[in-house]
Amino acid sequence: MPEDFTSSRTPSWFVRPAARSWRCAPAPADARDFHASLPGYAPTPLTELPALAAELGVGRVFVKDESSRLGLPAFKALGASWAVRRVLDGRTRGLNGQAADGAGAAAPVTLVTATDGNHGRAVARMSRLFGQRAHVFVGHGVHPEAVAAIEDEGAEVTRVAGPYDEAVRRAAEAAAAPDSVLVQDTAWPGYERIPAWIVEGYATLCAEIDDRLALARAGAPGLVAVPVGVGSLAQAVVTHYRSRRDGRAPALLAVEPENAAGLAASLVAGRPVTVATGGTTMAGLNCGTVSHLAWPVLRDGLDAAVTVTDAESARAAADLASLGVSSGPCGAASLAGVRAALTGAGADGRRAALGLGPASVVVLLSTEGPAANPHTTSGTITSS
Repeated sequence: MPEDFTSSRTPSWFVRPAARSWRCAPAPADARDFHASLPGYAPTPLTELPALAAELGVGRVFVKDESSRLGLPAFKALGASWAVRRVLDGRTRGLNGQAADGAGAAAPVTLVTATDGNHGRAVARMSRLFGQRAHVFVGHGVHPEAVAAIEDEGAEVTRVAGPYDEAVRRAAEAAAAPDSVLVQDTAWPGYERIPAWIVEGYATLCAEIDDRLALARAGAPGLVAVPVGVGSLAQAVVTHYRSRRDGRAPALLAVEPENAAGLAASLVAGRPVTVATGGTTMAGLNCGTVSHLAWPVLRDGLDAAVTVTDAESARAAADLASLGVSSGPCGAASLAGVRAALTGAGADGRRAALGLGPASVVVLLSTEGPAANPHTTSGTITSS
């Protein structure tokens, strides 16, 4: 049972009151049927936690538990699997949609990516599942156990003496080789199609939430909190809820580490900016640049963004564990962010900005399990 928690600091906070009136086109529905066909697919749990509802002063709180997704300890397999499937379909059918001729269309391809841990392992797993090769670039600070897990999937791993953004640059260079394709979960001008497929894959998670809330007779959520790294999952969440035409538009809250708040900095500036990232136990969120594809969707569709500390994330993870939900630092950031928003000095104004009342339903996305973040005593940043 968590103790009463009140934030002892004033959180970094950005709010956009017009976000709930913004609308966009829905994501294609094909990915969910594909995921249902994969070995081991099952919807991940949506766990109700009344103790958190009482603490936060809302009606009901649900946690989407992504600690085991298709045999991996995080949600990333949803995007990686759909993108790999689309890449392989494209190689088989050719760019014009016609069946390709010759043996070359069926030749194995090397799927290249950069990662802080979970995305790379998901690409490696799906490469192996579909009979392809994988080459994964990891930045400085990715824990050796996370690297070993990627290698255990049969991938070639290249360690980069630099942060995540440098690993992405190196992966993009390597993917220029023949029979190689970059499968990256962030986009930049000229590289958008595959990141868009990854975002489409994440939509399955949102559809599962709808189903489980309906079963729980909870109605539509009043607030959905999502941890943000490069912003691809947040893009999927915003797209899902801002494409609805039923008038039930929840508030959407992005949560970032204080030391890697690229989205918050961009929202304040009104344009994409890159920030220098520092060390954080929320290593899967340790990204300094928002995806080019995600930026306009997040700029227009997010209600608010908040930053959290490593200590706040660690406490949230411990409290979730005490309530039966396994969560790593990145996944627990959603609870830490909602606590920062709804407690402490100025909380009444933040609640009002989010449109929350005592009957509101809150959904927290816990994007990973604790196994995704092995700890170290050497001072190395943990990995997700």
